[in-house]
Formats: sequence, C-alpha cells, structure tokens
Amino acid sequence: MYHGRSTGKGPSTPTQIYQQPPRLLIVHIALPSWAHICSNLCEALQNFFCLACSLMGPSRMSLFSLYMVQNQHECILPFVQVKGNFARLQACISELRTLQKEGCFRPHSTSVQLAVEDGLQQFKQYTRHVATGAALSYTSLEITVLTSQPGKEVVKQLEEGLKDTDLVRVRRLQVVEITEGVLECMDSVSPVEEPSSDESSVLGTDIDLQTIDNDVVSMEIFFKAWLHNSGTDQEHIHLLLPSRCFSNISRTGDDSMCLKCDLQERLLSPSLLPGTADGSLRMDDPKGDFSTLYQMASQSSASCYKLRVIKALNSSGICESLTYGLPFILRPTSCWQLDWDELETNQQHFHALCHSLLKRQWLLLAKGEPLSGGHSLRTPASTFYVIVPSRSPTLLVKAVATRELLLPSPFPPLPEDPTDVSLKTVERVLDSLELEPTYNPLQAWSHLYSHLSNTLTKLQGRIQPSLESRALRKAGQLQTNRVRATVAPLPMTPTPGRAPKMPAASKPSSEVFFWPSKEEEVEEQKGEEYPSGP
Repeated sequence: MYHGRSTGKGPSTPTQIYQQPPRLLIVHIALPSWAHICSNLCEALQNFFCLACSLMGPSRMSLFSLYMVQNQHECILPFVQVKGNFARLQACISELRTLQKEGCFRPHSTSVQLAVEDGLQQFKQYTRHVATGAALSYTSLEITVLTSQPGKEVVKQLEEGLKDTDLVRVRRLQVVEITEGVLECMDSVSPVEEPSSDESSVLGTDIDLQTIDNDVVSMEIFFKAWLHNSGTDQEHIHLLLPSRCFSNISRTGDDSMCLKCDLQERLLSPSLLPGTADGSLRMDDPKGDFSTLYQMASQSSASCYKLRVIKALNSSGICESLTYGLPFILRPTSCWQLDWDELETNQQHFHALCHSLLKRQWLLLAKGEPLSGGHSLRTPASTFYVIVPSRSPTLLVKAVATRELLLPSPFPPLPEDPTDVSLKTVERVLDSLELEPTYNPLQAWSHLYSHLSNTLTKLQGRIQPSLESRALRKAGQLQTNRVRATVAPLPMTPTPGRAPKMPAASKPSSEVFFWPSKEEEVEEQKGEEYPSGP
C-alpha cells in the first residue's frame, strides 16, 4: 500500500494513496548482444507486468511506454495505463521477441538521445490531451535506459546530447548497464539486493548509473522496484525512544528521541493477487493480509504515524507464533524537506541503534499511537509491534499479538524417550533429505506467473497478429502491428526489415527446490501460446 500527501482532512481514500510516476523504458541493445539478452528481458517484463496488472487496489503504476534503440530509435509502445492493459503490454513484449537478433550494424550515437526527447515529447502531449484532473497526477516522468553498451559512455552521450534539452518534466534519468555475466548460482542473489556504491552512482547531472546481470531474476528484481513507494515528500514513521537512554541528542516535544523513518514492503501481500487468497478481501479491509501499521501510516499527511518503544526484549524472547501479518522494513528517511544536517544526524542515530541492538542481542517492543487530529471520539485499539535489527541499516517490523487476540493453545512437554523403532525410522527419513543452510525464496517456484498470465489473458483477451501480417513480417515488408504513437515521433531513418520470430533461449540449468519439470514447462508454454477462451 502506498502513501503520500492527502488533500483532505480525513483518512485517505484509495485515490490519494501514493502512485508511482509514469515510466519510459528505452531498450538500447545492439547486435549481436540482443540475441543473448532478448529472452531474459522479455521473460522478466512478462513476469513483472503479470504482477503489476493483477494487483488489486489502486494502481501502483500509472503510465508506461517502451522504445527500442538498435540502429535507430523506435516507439514500440506509446504511453498507456498499466492497469487494465495487459493485452497491449503482452503484445509489446511479443514485438520485442520478433526483433532482429542476428547481424551487425553501427548504432548512431544520438539514437538514445532522440529516444529520450521523443518519449518526453509524447509524455507532454499525452498529459495535455487527458482530463485536467488526471493530468495533475502525471507531472513528471522517470526514464530508464537499459543498455548493453558501457554505461559510463552512454551517460556521457546523454549528458552531452541533452544539455540543451528542457528536462524539467523528467523526475529521474537512469542508465542501467546489462552485463554479459550470468548467475553461476542463484544462491548468491538476494531477493531485495540493493546496488552497492560501486554499482550505483550519480554521474554528471542527475543521471544515475547502475549495472545488473543478464539473467531473468536480476532483471525481474530491478523491475519490481517500480512497485515500491519512492515518494520523498514526507517521512512515513516516527520511531520514538525514551530519551533517558540517550544523551546529547535532539528530543521531541514529549521528551523522546525521534528517529524519522520510511516504510518499505518486504513482500507483496498474497491477498492482493487473484487465485492466491479469498478474493473478497480488500487491501483496506482489516480482515485482509495488510498490516495495520502500513495502513495507518498512509492516512495522514499532517502528522506521521508514531511507534513508541516501551520495552526491550531478548532476541530469543518472543515466540514466532505470536507475530502476524506482513512484515515491513524501516529505513532512515530520505525526505527532501529535511535539511542535510538533520538527515545525516537522523541516519547516524538510526545506524547506531541497529549496531547497539545487534551487540546486545535485543529486540524492541513498540506500541502504535493513533494519529492526532481525528474527528472520532472513540479511542482506536492499539497495535503492538516487535522491531528486529539486521546486519543491514534496516529494521524489520512485525505486528505481535495482544491479550485480546490470544487463543488458548496447550503445549504439553515433549516426551523424553521415543521408542527406538520410531526414532530410527524417522531418522532414516530425515537423513534422506538434502540439508540447505538457509531458505532462498528465489528457488521456490510456485507457477504464480503462469497462473496470473492465463487469468489476465482470459479477462482481457490477447492481441493476435493476422495470418497476413505474419506472412508479411516473415518477408520483412511490414512494421509489426504495434499500437501507434499518439504524437508524431522525431525524424528517424527508415525501419529495416524484421527477422522472423525466433524461439526463446532455454533457461539456465540450476537446481532449485521447486523448479518446474520439463513436462510442466511444456504445459505452461502450451497454455501461454493457446490460452483457453473466456
């Protein structure tokens, strides 16, 4: 659930929840690299849009457009609303798969610059033609250039080429270099891996540079970051600690140390996806899977939700059966409205808290405080949370049960001496299991993507090229049946002939817990190529 500034005085409505900015993706992959990247990129995009289009509640993504740059720039998909347009997005991905994969040419140094300018021009014209009320939500654009070229060279080309271009409407310009290396072992990748300081830096004027590996998992993780709340207008949570425990620090009006934090989801709620939970549960329904903390934090822009620490616990002092709901991550805030000195001090105190908790092997027990300024005379029920430190500069927040929620559960002591026969039998079974040091969710395959894709295809239908178009495409005489841009693009060279669609590259062989068998993969491919009717 996303949160941002609300225009009303009461609790926010779904339309007031923070929404990600429009995004322009420019795929700048030259031959012959495209042959090695195409399959991974298309699969990652397909998986991502299955999720983005299936999530219930307010749309997390507003507009999306895609350009392809090889020997010239070309608009594959003009700006469209993401939610409700899975068929058009799928057709766009299919179009990428048909692009030429063999051959060689020298890309023009200005092609990426022209794609940025053309995409920005289309975005400006789109916002002029939509309704005034809707246009207010689309004030700035985020542009991502996905390239196989050396990232620093592309950044220099953009800095030089765009120095006279009006980029006021560009919120962020990012260059992402796809490295040729692939994952040797999926265990080495974290599901929420953040780019290191060597991999992600800011060069020149507001152009971010990042590198990702050429594999489906890395690309998928990169695109999923688009679902996170990236708003920096206001901090989300105030973490209050008793000031008597600290010295020489700033205090709040109620004599407490205040750490200003931002919230981030650790995982998507299954209740927001069709077929994974009771479809009657909504994201704003207290019976659902959403934590009260994240809901409360989104309900006011006038004051932040407060978590007041009331006790410390030993790290082994809480039973896992007492936690419930989805966990969330606390980070030091990056709110732009705070001055640099306050941001730095807040970050240092946050890091010091993480170090101290780890050293003492402590957890924190906190109580959520209702937002002030409400119109209700009734006192809302309080929620308690346990705060867990980690080796990274983050804190994990989990809701914990209170007296009113607890049900009686007998826990008799375990018998000390099981029978020898039973013990030997069970030990033989356990010895046959493969022991893993940790659980890696990247190796757990639930077939969710294929389920969501089939569900969306049945609901929205699929854009299929006609037999005549297929024949012309094979002959290289037709630009494919993509959706046309709504504005005239910048001048460019004529479009070359297209190569026939090639089969996707096979997936790398990696041992995983629940990797689909060959038979299951064949069945999924059949279901995607020949979906059943609605």
